[in-house]
Amino acid sequence: MRRDVRILLVGDEGVGKSTIVTSLIKEAFVAHVQHVVPEVTIPPEVNPENVTTYIVDSGAGPQDRQHLESEVRKAHVICVVYSIDNPHSFDRIPAYWLPLFRQLGVNVPVILVGNKIDLRGGEVTNEALEEEIIPIMNEFKACQTFCDILKFNNITQEVETCVECSAQLPLNVSEVFYFAQKAVLHPTAPLYDSREHVLKPACVSALKRIFKLCDANKDGVLDAAELNEFQRKCFDAPLQLQELEGIKDMVREHAEGGVRDDGLTEGGFLYLHTIFIQRGRLETTWAVLRKFGYAEDLRLTEFDVPHDCSVELSPQGYQFFTDIFETFDKDQDGALNSAELEELFSTSPGNPWETQKFPDTTLVDDKGAVTLQGWLAQWSMTTLLDHKTTLAYLAYLGYPDEQRTSALLTTRPRKLDRRKGKVSRNVFLCYVCGAAGSGKTSLLRSFAGKPFREAYEPTSKMVSVVNAVDIDGSEKYLVLQEFGSKYEAETLRASKKTDLADVIVYVHDSSDTNSFSYISNLRQQYTLDHTPTLFVATKSDLDLAQQRHEVQPDVYCRRLGLQVPVAVSVKTGQTADVFHAICSIAMNPHAAIPGGADRAMTASERVRVYVAFTALLGGVSAGLVMLYRSLLRQEILPSWTTPWATWLLGRRDP
Repeated sequence: MRRDVRILLVGDEGVGKSTIVTSLIKEAFVAHVQHVVPEVTIPPEVNPENVTTYIVDSGAGPQDRQHLESEVRKAHVICVVYSIDNPHSFDRIPAYWLPLFRQLGVNVPVILVGNKIDLRGGEVTNEALEEEIIPIMNEFKACQTFCDILKFNNITQEVETCVECSAQLPLNVSEVFYFAQKAVLHPTAPLYDSREHVLKPACVSALKRIFKLCDANKDGVLDAAELNEFQRKCFDAPLQLQELEGIKDMVREHAEGGVRDDGLTEGGFLYLHTIFIQRGRLETTWAVLRKFGYAEDLRLTEFDVPHDCSVELSPQGYQFFTDIFETFDKDQDGALNSAELEELFSTSPGNPWETQKFPDTTLVDDKGAVTLQGWLAQWSMTTLLDHKTTLAYLAYLGYPDEQRTSALLTTRPRKLDRRKGKVSRNVFLCYVCGAAGSGKTSLLRSFAGKPFREAYEPTSKMVSVVNAVDIDGSEKYLVLQEFGSKYEAETLRASKKTDLADVIVYVHDSSDTNSFSYISNLRQQYTLDHTPTLFVATKSDLDLAQQRHEVQPDVYCRRLGLQVPVAVSVKTGQTADVFHAICSIAMNPHAAIPGGADRAMTASERVRVYVAFTALLGGVSAGLVMLYRSLLRQEILPSWTTPWATWLLGRRDP
């Protein structure tokens, strides 16, 4: 939630803008005030919302135009003031002021402020105003006449509310700024359609998710205990029995099916929030939404990560996903079938991996249900490749929102790991590249525990799989990605994408004479020598073919200082523990940099090292020269040192 609110007062000359501001500050009417009063700052400690409030006055004359436009663009909320005794000032709101805001590209809440109600006649009190305005505000967003004018002029500017006041009495002056502040901190527009008088779809979706998360026993009803827990979580206070019964009675009366089995249904829960909003209690609904992780745009809050760092699940994150798995494994068979997965994701927009051939991307049992190892591996991959999805689903699945970032860890940049030669991460990304038909897909399927397929099927889009690999008794997760010919070049030419890879595996078909040339051309075309590398020769069960290349693969690898290609046959199940080798390289990158560990540095880094080294040599040389000159002056140097010393100085004896 924002920590400051900037309120701008606009309106025609003489409507009383400056007087309203002065009456608020002085708490009394001031008859004569300057044309535009200076900006007022109200510190956070003097208002209940604990935000800094800036109140800005403006003029409406030609000389004020530049200042006015500047302030309109900076405002968080605009109070358009008109005078009760001047109908023309009211007519100018849809005719001039709202079009001006649109022209300036401003879309902020607007408060209509009717000043000088003391000139209307009759007794003016808060009670009388409430009796007159509340029915109108319950029925319409602003006053009926104004709504008609807006429709007639095809103006869609959001008018948050309308307030009538008197700077002279003074009456309702503080309410003007209360409603203005509230319009920014608890806006109506994201939650409620004022013309249709219904909750907006995004608000309904968010509240339905919250209801399902609070329905601990998943019976479709919030019972007394669950409502109390909801009240405690959102408002730090229990719900009194009398209050609970009052809520249920009201819902029973107005929302059919809103109460069942003496508990609140989803429909009743939505009805309650509709009533809160219609009665101006938006802060209640916003408190609930924010407690469950929603920002002002009704999206779940984000987690910022530097572009060259990666994200992993923390131990708390793994424990949460383990607990979720066990909760929804209804048949206790150690795996989640499709029905259990559907129920698990019922509080979210759906299965986040539907478009990714899931569950082919991870481990399943013999019935195709996702095992716990496969479940945790899949979330490890999701967090590495798209941590925003994991963060959102942590909220959807009920992770405490105020602690949600504790489920994630930000790791050091890979470049820094390579320079230091130490890798502390637990999830690694490997790009698998090679010619079409070289066996990349079969290698990925083997890693995910899927059976070998004899028929060849070209890769048309990026494929990712994940599994756990045991390294010296420690479990690491390895993600393998294959791009297919369509996306491979796009990935390898983008340095930001190649910087994300822990290892590049080049696959060639050892039985195809042209397969290795594709890899060699790929490496010549793109700058990839800074990434740890492994070569893999597939289809070792077939006859070895002489590659049509200037050197054979084993010689090529030795010249790069790398191990010779690992020979595998997915068809016969002989994978030579290649996945363990990939993980080991990811953990010890220096040993697998083509051409030597110094290639792990970028060109700019190598220049910096060169400059530093040159400066060091220059400093040593300068020191020796000074020492020589000092000793020479003192006639300490023996004659045999002269030729060496004079060469160092760049001159010869006469």
